[in-house]
Amino acid sequence: METVVVTGSAGFIGRNLVATLALQPDLVVRTFDAADDPGALPGLLAEASFVFHLAGVNRPQDPRAFTEGNVGLTEELLGHLRAQGRAVPVLLSSSTQADLDNPYGKSKREAETLVRAYGRETGAPVHLFRLPNVFGKWSRPDYNSVVATFCHRVARGLPLDIHDPARRLDLVHVDDVVTAFLAAWRGGVRPGTGDPVVEPVYSITLGDLAERISGFPRTRQSREVPGVGDPLTRRLYSMYLSYLPEDQFAYGLEVRRDPRGWLAEVLRGPELGQIFVSVTRPGITRGHHWHHTKTEKFLVVSGEAHIRFRQLAGTDVIDYAVSGAEPRVVDIPPGYTHSITNTGEADLVTLFWASEPFDPQWPDTHALPV
Repeated sequence: METVVVTGSAGFIGRNLVATLALQPDLVVRTFDAADDPGALPGLLAEASFVFHLAGVNRPQDPRAFTEGNVGLTEELLGHLRAQGRAVPVLLSSSTQADLDNPYGKSKREAETLVRAYGRETGAPVHLFRLPNVFGKWSRPDYNSVVATFCHRVARGLPLDIHDPARRLDLVHVDDVVTAFLAAWRGGVRPGTGDPVVEPVYSITLGDLAERISGFPRTRQSREVPGVGDPLTRRLYSMYLSYLPEDQFAYGLEVRRDPRGWLAEVLRGPELGQIFVSVTRPGITRGHHWHHTKTEKFLVVSGEAHIRFRQLAGTDVIDYAVSGAEPRVVDIPPGYTHSITNTGEADLVTLFWASEPFDPQWPDTHALPV
């Protein structure tokens, strides 16, 4: 049974790392954070076969705290490891600001120097990650993450304060950070081959970032799926949802009701097409139309039905019996008039997909009885 220690475990990156480490088999994860007793640190380190050193200070009220939190704690941790006489590998979470001469950057650079020296003296593998702006769930808004701040404010309908929309940011996602950390822990990063990096790095302006996040709330009304084919947009949308107030996870749909039952569009998008769901009363038939190029898929979720087809120039009717008890998808090709009839005694629930969203200017839906 292996034991690892994570300092800064209650922080943004620490929480994500600990949650992932907890899924690893045969691994004991010991955590240490600012609220813990400093006297407990030597005992934790005595069990460790690897140390993820993420603890640090990045926005204190007193700049002198940079030295205490980033340099002092690192020195203390390494001192305990030396005193135990074990060459325990150490991973340090640093920052790209270590190249700068501001108080934070200087303190991070000094912490790096201490870790490198420890590695040379003990022969222990050390891994120094200079991270740019990290984004993802559980980061703290109005603190040190502009992405978290934008997501938090947009989710609450609050305005965004942007001084320089053209300013460019380099972002890495916390999941990729954790993946890189785990690779170092498992030996995937060889000491002496240069500092490891986290990839991919997303470069975006503040203005573009604000525009993408600000558009997410509108997708509930338009039912359009955000551009999740783009990796950055997909991850920004995921993060945005994590900042929704807990009483706003659910939202309603526009439901069209008539004596046949009801129909509601769920999602749409130029690359997705259209997804909608319907409830059809017993004995009722929907459809009796055909399409030039639009295609559809029908999936009966609950109830029993018959889906019937006929080629426009033909007379033969093709009949598929379908049931929610044995789900299967039925493709609707172009050039066939088609219908679906509830042949059961209960309501029929059907999930539909269309290859393109309905456009009233060109509906490509033409009435014709099967």
